[in-house]
Amino acid sequence: MAMKLLIVGSGGREHALAWKIRSSPLVSELYVAPGNAGTALEATNVPIAATDKTGLIKFAKEKGIDLVVVGPEAPLVLGLVDDLQAAGIAAFGPSAAAAELEGSKVFCKELLHTANIPTAAFQAFRSGEDASRYIKELYPESDAPCPVVVKADGLASGKGVIVCSTRSEALDAIDRIASKREFGDAGKSLIIEERLIGQEASVLAITDGSTILTLPAAQDHKPAYDGDRGPNTGGMGAYCPTPLVDDEMMSRIEAEVLVPVVHAMKRARRPFRGVLYAGLMLTAAGPKVLEFNTRFGDPECQPLLMRLESDLVEILLAVVRGRLDQIEPPRWSPQPSICVVMASEGYPGDYEEGRVITGLERAAQVDGVKVFHAGTTFRDGDVVTAGGRVLGVTAMGDTISGAKLRAYQAVKEIRWPGAWCRKDISDKALMATR
Repeated sequence: MAMKLLIVGSGGREHALAWKIRSSPLVSELYVAPGNAGTALEATNVPIAATDKTGLIKFAKEKGIDLVVVGPEAPLVLGLVDDLQAAGIAAFGPSAAAAELEGSKVFCKELLHTANIPTAAFQAFRSGEDASRYIKELYPESDAPCPVVVKADGLASGKGVIVCSTRSEALDAIDRIASKREFGDAGKSLIIEERLIGQEASVLAITDGSTILTLPAAQDHKPAYDGDRGPNTGGMGAYCPTPLVDDEMMSRIEAEVLVPVVHAMKRARRPFRGVLYAGLMLTAAGPKVLEFNTRFGDPECQPLLMRLESDLVEILLAVVRGRLDQIEPPRWSPQPSICVVMASEGYPGDYEEGRVITGLERAAQVDGVKVFHAGTTFRDGDVVTAGGRVLGVTAMGDTISGAKLRAYQAVKEIRWPGAWCRKDISDKALMATR
């Protein structure tokens, strides 16, 4: 049966989804709303914002869309999947009630605590004054070490997390989140949690609420600069698989994190269907949850889908129909993959848009490379920057170091004024295997 699909979103994740979904023999027509310059190469872009629920539902009805795949977190939290289903349109993604697992860090932490899922100790606050008082009471000496993490409660595009080492840094983080509202309404509430020590890993699972399909583990690189320095970002690159998560560790993550959270959400009458993304810290005491996302990670989605050899649409349909237990396990390429994010000058702070990008064709000619667009658009026939994270240069190779070499070869071909990237994406994998 030839199907019509609509992907909602405009980032690198959505370009990767469009690229993969387009290859399915089940799909006859593919649309992306609003899309970017890259998705236009794979599908038909539609100028409807990802949060315009009325416009998206109207378009889906007019075109006879058979399945809507919701990419970003904002429309999920706003209840786009609920409204699509109420209109009789099949949609992949969690309900608004289930998406609160990402939409509210306070809700997430309280659920983890109730379900006895390992995570950092935390305190939640509704005011900056209370949070500041807590820090001053816990660390009365101004020059004392203060290893905490301060997080805005709501959605902040991955940037509302501030890792602190001193009391002054913690108080400044509280001021930025709760008083200055650098992250908008996401800072109406905040949490302060202990700072965990270890390596981070991302484990994504696809679930229909009963069956859980765990995907190969990846490792994201959140801090802006090499060596994990600088402010947090939406992610500056990722690679897959990561040697940090072997079979034994994956079994622990499934048993101690994924299965319990799916059961906890069901008990809370918020059954989870879609992609469950566990951001984990691999500590000396075992895996602990840093956060949950309720969709494919960006940039983890890019290297994951590069390695997926099965039909993604079959998997998505199985989730929507509640039949995930009836399909064959997905097949994965044995080759590792790496995604290097190229960003605009100034990101994750203020940046300029509209800068002409050159060298995309040359980069695409590097063996094993696919350039996924994130913050791009067209202007006068040129591809120009339209965001902070602009491109996700993704490559496969026989080894992680081989994939890295190809990715950075392609990066060198691409130019625009102020373009930059981290140079050490995947180096942690090489250190882990030494």
